[in-house]
Amino acid sequence: MTKSILLEAIASVANASGKGLLADSGYVKNIQIFEGEVILDVVSDSAALAQKKRLEVDLLKAVHSLDPKIQVKINLEVRSPAAAESANLLRGKPIAGVEHVVAVASGKGGVGKSTVTANLAISLVNMGFSVGILDADIYGPSMPIMFDVQRAIPGGIEVDGLRKMDPVEAYGVKIMSIGFFAATDQAVVWRGPMATKALNQMLQETHWGSLDFLLVDLPPGTGDIHLSLVQALPVSGAVVVSTPQLVALADARKGVGMFRMDAIQIPVLGIVENMAYFTPPAHPEEQYHLFGRHGARSLAEQLDVPFLGELPLVQSIREAGDVGRPAALQQDGSVREVFTELARSVVSSLADRVSNLPPTEAVRITTMAGCQTKKRQV
Repeated sequence: MTKSILLEAIASVANASGKGLLADSGYVKNIQIFEGEVILDVVSDSAALAQKKRLEVDLLKAVHSLDPKIQVKINLEVRSPAAAESANLLRGKPIAGVEHVVAVASGKGGVGKSTVTANLAISLVNMGFSVGILDADIYGPSMPIMFDVQRAIPGGIEVDGLRKMDPVEAYGVKIMSIGFFAATDQAVVWRGPMATKALNQMLQETHWGSLDFLLVDLPPGTGDIHLSLVQALPVSGAVVVSTPQLVALADARKGVGMFRMDAIQIPVLGIVENMAYFTPPAHPEEQYHLFGRHGARSLAEQLDVPFLGELPLVQSIREAGDVGRPAALQQDGSVREVFTELARSVVSSLADRVSNLPPTEAVRITTMAGCQTKKRQV
């Protein structure tokens, strides 16, 4: 009798709690084989006497199926479920086919976070990437309007025997939003657990297919949805959007601080300064800094995070969002170029993070090789 034969025999033994298999959980710690005796050191994920006893009986049956005469000694180490859950709190479950998840956040509302997300997605598509958007602003979804798909309804598709939602696609971007399931005048009045459940369903029960980037448009502030996201799946990095004014910057600072918390540890890819300046069409050489000057740039320097760029306050950007055709779709012009530069900065920052930061329990960052290849083609 060998260890490999023994492992094969106990491969179908369930954990003491009944959740998962003992071997798959890494709970078979040691196997010793002596003449006529086997010693098993295993972990029980339940302290309940009846469940521990059942685990022992299952192990005895498995070993005796090989040789009913062999003596079996089982040493059980009890590991409390609370400790196990805490250790795995932020590991998350990756979404098959999705290479990188990038959260787009803001400390406060009204700074243009959703506008940035929509145009960043279009710019990445223009660069040759496959992109999806999860509209995680449960209480104020914007993506159906910004992509002119308010009346769209996600379809259904069967994948590996499971029924999943098929995201709505517009301008080459796959989109999932709670706005597809609620009328335009219907308020979503949910407590935190219900909003969290909806977020997880949209994440895990949507057939995203193969994506280079899944952009998550988070609600403003720091709350349940943000924590649920980082618990639900590995996030490659976060982009924080702010205007230059002090009120917005104070909240943006908190947003960066949230991602840097020990319990979260999401790399901040950088800060975007939206509505940085206004240039009158009649005087293209002039810039008016209506909300302050270089506030987000200064904040990025103070917090030692990359500054991803300035976005101007331009009427056409607002108009494009209102009619459901993001401004980055323009065939040429300064607006398209400014969003293209932002996309390049995000990809570059993410590539740097992948190269310089080791994977953590909270964030699993995979190779950017595929993205780098596409970037070189831009």
